[in-house]
Amino acid sequence: MSYLIQGTKSERRLFMGNEAIARGALEAGISVAAGYPGTPSSEIIENLAKVSKARNLYVEWSVNEKVALEVAAAASFAGLRAMCVMKQNGVNVASDFLLHLAGSGTRGGLVLVPCDDPGALSSVNEGESRHFARMIEIPLLEPGNFQEAKDMITYAFSLSEELRTLVMVRSVTRLSHASGVVTLGELPATRARAFFKHGGTALDPVEGPVTSGPVEYKHTLQQQRIQKASELFEESPFNTYTGPSEPELLVITSSACNLYSLEAVRLLKAEQRVGVLKMGTTWPLPPRLLARHLRMADKILIVEEVIAFLEENVKILAAELAGSIGVKTFYGKRDGTIPSTGEMNPDRVIQGMAKILGIAYAAVPESYAKKALESAFFGAPERDLTFCPGCPHRASFWTIHNVLQLDHRQGFVCGDIGCYSLAMRPTGFNTLSTLHSMGSGTGVASGFGMLKPFGMDQPVLAVSGDSTFFHAVLPALANAAHHRANITLVVLDNSGTAMTGFQPHPGLSVDAAGEPVQALDIHRICEAMGATVRECDPFDLQQTQHTLLELMETPRGLNVLILKQLCALSPQKKGKKMFHMHIDATACRGETCGCNRLCTRIFKCPGLVWDKAQGVSRIDEVICAGCGVCASLCPAGAIRKEEVV
Repeated sequence: MSYLIQGTKSERRLFMGNEAIARGALEAGISVAAGYPGTPSSEIIENLAKVSKARNLYVEWSVNEKVALEVAAAASFAGLRAMCVMKQNGVNVASDFLLHLAGSGTRGGLVLVPCDDPGALSSVNEGESRHFARMIEIPLLEPGNFQEAKDMITYAFSLSEELRTLVMVRSVTRLSHASGVVTLGELPATRARAFFKHGGTALDPVEGPVTSGPVEYKHTLQQQRIQKASELFEESPFNTYTGPSEPELLVITSSACNLYSLEAVRLLKAEQRVGVLKMGTTWPLPPRLLARHLRMADKILIVEEVIAFLEENVKILAAELAGSIGVKTFYGKRDGTIPSTGEMNPDRVIQGMAKILGIAYAAVPESYAKKALESAFFGAPERDLTFCPGCPHRASFWTIHNVLQLDHRQGFVCGDIGCYSLAMRPTGFNTLSTLHSMGSGTGVASGFGMLKPFGMDQPVLAVSGDSTFFHAVLPALANAAHHRANITLVVLDNSGTAMTGFQPHPGLSVDAAGEPVQALDIHRICEAMGATVRECDPFDLQQTQHTLLELMETPRGLNVLILKQLCALSPQKKGKKMFHMHIDATACRGETCGCNRLCTRIFKCPGLVWDKAQGVSRIDEVICAGCGVCASLCPAGAIRKEEVV
């Protein structure tokens, strides 16, 4: 039994933030959870999937975030409590349906949990999800600690049902992936029954059809709901104040920045000078509560991640309340007191707070900071990001790069989001030339593929992972097929959503809970679209190169090359070697070879090491995955492989 459903009421447990969110959903009596894997959000669905049988849940890794929200909404329409989970990029994917859902309203409690990634620690942007709450007029909650990560979820379900609207609960990386002590509540024993009432009139929110029309009427209801949320937030226990009754400086903050702000006050020993108002309800803001606290001080510092969302909303409210609260001086991102990019941390808050208060403070001694900087630039060895040992993507991009060089037409590759995004860097031989959102590699390539009438004769390639193929490539592929774009899509099929923890997708035969399901065949899907399809093992360099060259020479139309090989870290393959690799030191010519150490200088698999003392390459037996690819590279035949029996 998972520890997530162990323990009794009032018992204290150490939970990761995402685990606390999952526990809160269970305590709220959730019936359905859906999402798409994306760091830092993935563990929420993973933990719920582990207890789905024990708690009578339906848990799904959906094909993409829009579908995930639609699946969760269906449960709400049938009277069940449901949750949808995604990272910040996913809210953009879901936004089309999200706009309609806000207008139609909900029935059973429906909570959307986006996990943003300030600093882009595991993303290609640090985009915000909070703006969607304001844009579509739904309540936004932000937990400021681990206890709130659990409690706020249960509250959000009740709020959703009271207002009959979707509620957004936003987390961030440092809350989702850090851990803290959480006091448990009770797990409900009842099992809900689903039934969709649809026989009423169009204006009946309980038994009528669910739609966002008539638009003006429904939009009026939407604004009434958000106004009611503002009233409810006036007494919310998630808005808390810490500090003196008349502070010199008032800090208004939210989410994990609450923890940074409290630490900054403590380190500056400014407890008698600074008050911290932590807002858990950040949209809509409760005006009376804000007015009460804004009167306390003339200087206001707003600390948040990443964009000045809270700051701008507080300033608008302060302008409306100016007659009763007086003129205030605001500090934050707009005036540069707080950086407008990257993660927040105590040092960044201290720097801004100390400047306002006139306190001289150095986070670390100047000598230490100087030494640390010197060590970072001159002492530490350079370590670029790299594919794992035995990663099929390294072999795939080795072939793609070499084929483009052999072709001599200045062809290029449009990239996608995933582990293989690293092909923008030396580990993938700088092969990618564009990189945007999931599926955009194929969409952009389809555009390039229509430019022949304008003189473009360069070969156009796109790459996609197998999970991304189902997530967002299919529409772009349909577009390319329909318009006969002359492109070659290379599907890097490593049999799982590898970047985020091997979650299943429609191409696999198991679901989120490990139950058997129908697997969809990428090969047959592409053929059904009219593409010319080939399939290779990327570890077979010669055959893959020959096949890719052949496809690129096709004068017109859509081509698909599926490079199928399990990820070296996948549960099915981890620890299992295809070959035992070794290097014949007498055959290795090292730097005197015409290849000039091709294996360790260019191919750079971490399992290959240059032994400077001996002047030869060697295999690191500990991390070598035994894929055998390097044996195909050595012109001297010094790298040998023996099949593991």
